[in-house]
Amino acid sequence: MYGPERVEDVLEKVAAGMNYSEISRITGVSRRTVGTWARGNVPTARDKWKALCVVCSDSFERLAVGPYGYLLGLYLGDGSIAEYPRAFRLRIVCCNAYPALVDECVMAMQDVLPSRVCLVPCAGCTEVSSYSKHWACLFPQHGEGPKHKRPIVLEDWQQSVVDRFPAPFIRGLIHSDRCRVLNHVNGTAYPRYHFTNVSSDIRGLFASACERLGIEWRQNNHKNLSVAKRASVRKLDEFIGPKS
Repeated sequence: MYGPERVEDVLEKVAAGMNYSEISRITGVSRRTVGTWARGNVPTARDKWKALCVVCSDSFERLAVGPYGYLLGLYLGDGSIAEYPRAFRLRIVCCNAYPALVDECVMAMQDVLPSRVCLVPCAGCTEVSSYSKHWACLFPQHGEGPKHKRPIVLEDWQQSVVDRFPAPFIRGLIHSDRCRVLNHVNGTAYPRYHFTNVSSDIRGLFASACERLGIEWRQNNHKNLSVAKRASVRKLDEFIGPKS
């Protein structure tokens, strides 16, 4: 997918009288495409929406990495993608006990892929959802059946985001799939974080991201990880936010 600047550059060279082969060599646009544009068949408004998807346009430098890491954590923790005839629907379920999280989820969706976001009340929760052809591009972990019954592996570009900016990713996972609690020992309250997910792959992603920040964790049972060391809890407190 070529952006409007590339199209304009090609058309300027056509207007200057350059031949199609020379334009193709200079711009990297195929000779056939140069001819198509020269005849007036330029990318349409519909094509501009493709350019909004960093995957389709191969322009990952435009990705809002903080909001994306957070939204990826929310999606893996408690989100889903449904396929419709003309679009995909990304759906994140947020607990009404934490209304600020609903607002943050909405902002993250809009920052990652500008589109209309819908809020649907349901028992004690709010469904935050958005329709687009490109949600499955941005979250290729989409597939049939529950996440814990299929492999959850990040694409290289996703892993790069998580490796460089693990905090938003961890924050999204904790906001969707667990909380900060107080553990009472001999009358003294000690804070700790729990992260629960049936998928071993998703638990592994959480643990790996924690390790990149020097956060110690341990596995309590087959689906629950905890962070209890004082220094590690303090590090999480710095960026996790209101869900406590």
